[in-house]
This record gives sequence, structure tokens and C-alpha cells, in this order.
Amino acid sequence: MLKTLLLTLLIVAACLLLLGIKIWLGGKFPNSHVSGNKAMRERGIGCVQSQDREAQKKGKFSIEALEKANEEKDN
Repeated sequence: MLKTLLLTLLIVAACLLLLGIKIWLGGKFPNSHVSGNKAMRERGIGCVQSQDREAQKKGKFSIEALEKANEEKDN
């Protein structure tokens, strides 16, 4: 039982070490965000949060525009 546990811990430690080599040697964490991918940007695909933020800034269905319309309707 103890032998299996030690072997498992050794394998997990080796995996973490191998996964972290690029980060440790490169000095920065890789950008895994959708907008950080060049191919996705070329296709016009973005992050849902970014698209939502942009949609709220413009258009008649932004939160500010809907709140203003509701206030005008109430008055």
C-alpha cells in the first residue's frame, strides 16, 4: 500500500515538474485565453465576456439604455 502511494506521488510530482518547465524557464504564464489565440482572432472569435462588454457599451439593448427607457416609461 505504501509502495503504491509513494509511486503515485512520484508520478504526480514528475508530471507537475514537466508541465511547469515552460513556465519556469519562460518566466511568464502562457496566455490560454480565447482572445490570446491568433487563429481565433483571425476568425473573429472572441471571449463571451469581451463580446458581452462590447454589446453593453453600444446598441439599444445595453443595460444603460434599457434602464433609461424604463425610467422614462415610469415617469
